[in-house]
Amino acid sequence: MTVTFADIRGCDEINSYIRQADESLKAMGFTEHAFAHGMRCADYASEWLLALGYTDREAELARIAGYMHDIGNIVNRYDHAQSGAVLAFTLLRSLGMPPDELAAVVTAIGNHDEATAHPVNSIAAALILADKTDVRRSRVRNEEVSSFDIHDRVNYAVRSGDVTLDTETRVLTLNLDVDTAICSVLDYFEIFMGRMLLCRRAADFFGVRFQLIINGSKMM
Repeated sequence: MTVTFADIRGCDEINSYIRQADESLKAMGFTEHAFAHGMRCADYASEWLLALGYTDREAELARIAGYMHDIGNIVNRYDHAQSGAVLAFTLLRSLGMPPDELAAVVTAIGNHDEATAHPVNSIAAALILADKTDVRRSRVRNEEVSSFDIHDRVNYAVRSGDVTLDTETRVLTLNLDVDTAICSVLDYFEIFMGRMLLCRRAADFFGVRFQLIINGSKMM
């Protein structure tokens, strides 16, 4: 049976779990990890695979993985990639997804968190890049600037940002405009160095070079 992204997006059970997972993170003071983040990851991961010559179905599987990748936070923030992969396995299997496609999506979800991540297949690599480049002010939910922790400050300091893939030069660029009065570039690297190195490894999977530009200066 072909399980489509529309099936996943319209599944009340899956949406309930994603919503509750994000509520748990909100209670702990984390940035938004619900539908805005999930849709962004879904859109970028699928678009990049199509641009790199992968099939429509591979792109759709990446879209599904992107939408569902943080569902494991309903169990706990720690090891959420692995618990999310198990949840996704159960949910997608119940919907009738074929084993080979199921394996690809579950593998990607289980390998997206920087503590244990590795770009083991095209879907995992695309998901890693989409997830780790989602740095933006609108993800911050703490309304008290005076109580920001470093994660809040780093995300809130990003006034604007975009990610572009140039298929001719095979360069994927994360370009950020950062308010250094809120967060220094050093603070950004303190929090996100591991994620940026992971992006470089994920880009390497495709034979693409990853580069980070902050306030017009190339950082990596």
